[in-house]
Amino acid sequence: MEGKQELLYFILKRIAVSVLVILGTIFIVFLISHYLNPNPAALWAGPKARPSTIASVIRRYGLNQPIWVQLYYFVRDFFTGNFGTDPVTGLSISSEIFFYFPNTIELVLTSLVIIVLFGVGLGYIAAINFGTKKDALIRILYTAAWASPTFLVSILAVIIFSSYIPIFPSGGMYSPIYIPPPRITGLFILDSLINLNFGDFTDGIYHIILPAFTLAFLNFGIITRISRNGILGVKWLPYVKSAKARGLDQKQVNRHHILRNGLIESNTVIAVMFGWLITGDVIVEEIFSWPGIGKFAYSAIVGDDYPVLIFIVITFTILVIVANLIADIMYAVLDPRIRLGGEE
Repeated sequence: MEGKQELLYFILKRIAVSVLVILGTIFIVFLISHYLNPNPAALWAGPKARPSTIASVIRRYGLNQPIWVQLYYFVRDFFTGNFGTDPVTGLSISSEIFFYFPNTIELVLTSLVIIVLFGVGLGYIAAINFGTKKDALIRILYTAAWASPTFLVSILAVIIFSSYIPIFPSGGMYSPIYIPPPRITGLFILDSLINLNFGDFTDGIYHIILPAFTLAFLNFGIITRISRNGILGVKWLPYVKSAKARGLDQKQVNRHHILRNGLIESNTVIAVMFGWLITGDVIVEEIFSWPGIGKFAYSAIVGDDYPVLIFIVITFTILVIVANLIADIMYAVLDPRIRLGGEE
């Protein structure tokens, strides 16, 4: 019972801290958006806005009010999902974000599955074969992948696997000959499966493979290294030696005693990586013409679409904060020493 109370207190404390960080982020972005230009209304209305449009923005967002009143409107609109109108497209910013966001989720989840499978697998192989050529080769591979520029790897993937060896399409979510299925979850592949549209389903998988593997290749090294270090951390512990002394098969020792206990940190970093992938796939989405929130953000940067950028930055930040919160909670559940402040 005491352990459950400690865990609940730990979770509530982390949630409270996360909420404060989110509010602080919104406040900082608000100040930057107001002091980036002497006339924030012109910034929000767009570079080609007419004086009448700028006047409308001033009235809409209360920019003629004191700064604390403007902050109140800004926070209120954010938490009610009223992000205003995109000056470039004339559409609601919230509707645009909600349209593009599921496409990014689909790409990120696919990449994350690949990262977990390959990252944990290679980390396990490297740790079990510590000090051998296999270990050295895997370390070289994930270090090189982690150090590679995103744009270079993405472009090379397109050139090699779409031009020289035309296995996969160079971009897009689906072929032009297909009509997207009715939008249920917003995830193209899942919606195709729900609607039993197997043509769209197979075409969606065909299009997602190359960008997903590219994104996974750039990021699998984190999981591989953490998995390797975690497994090495328990490989020579007394209870592992005791298991071997009892005559257990080496494979059983590796699977039940080393692997399970060595992957605690890997389990928690997966949540953090989810946030990293969402915020870090801007270049991948742009090069592969993947219509996600990353490509939408890139278009906003190129087009000086500040209202869109403001809310995308806040959205990305909140996702990273939530991902870290989930990781902290998972870590506390898996390792009680965390919520006890590291006490043994």
